[in-house]
Amino acid sequence: MNLKVNEIFYSLQGEGGRTGEASIFVRLSGCNLTCDFCDTDFAFGEIISVEEILNRISVHPCKWIIWTGGEPTLQLTDEITAFFKSKGYMQAIETNGTHSVPAGIDYITCSPKKKFEKIKKLIPEVDELRFPIKKGDVLPDIQILPKAKKYLLSPIFEGDHIIPENVNYCIRLIMDNPQWALSLQTHKLIGIR
Repeated sequence: MNLKVNEIFYSLQGEGGRTGEASIFVRLSGCNLTCDFCDTDFAFGEIISVEEILNRISVHPCKWIIWTGGEPTLQLTDEITAFFKSKGYMQAIETNGTHSVPAGIDYITCSPKKKFEKIKKLIPEVDELRFPIKKGDVLPDIQILPKAKKYLLSPIFEGDHIIPENVNYCIRLIMDNPQWALSLQTHKLIGIR
């Protein structure tokens, strides 16, 4: 079992419901969307076996893997998540919601970019929905989205720099729609990966 990996690193989760928690990030290459605010070069990647990934991550005291990308559901399988589960790892995924999530995932973050009405059929329930928002974006109807424990708006940054108008717009949306909450990219604000 092999994966095309963009990078592996150990840091704190910088956004969403698990903000501040130590996590091992396995960023997979490849994505089926092209978002203008994306900060990762998904063309690059190294083919690595799951055993080698395990060797690289086992040096860290943390037992949380975050599968991110790109779009991790393009590569992750039930067998791969079962392998890491058998080694004692909890697994989170950050997905755009365009494909089903493999079994064995302990925390699902769905960050949809388009075709919101199709996501609920693929992933009926998630731990958090985290929407990247810039000034003027329309908030989707919560009824067409997967059931979530947390509904989060994340103002789009420009690189590592906060855009105040996007933050203020998110704040207004949340004040008008209080079932949503704010999720800032704190890793960018405090200068960590």
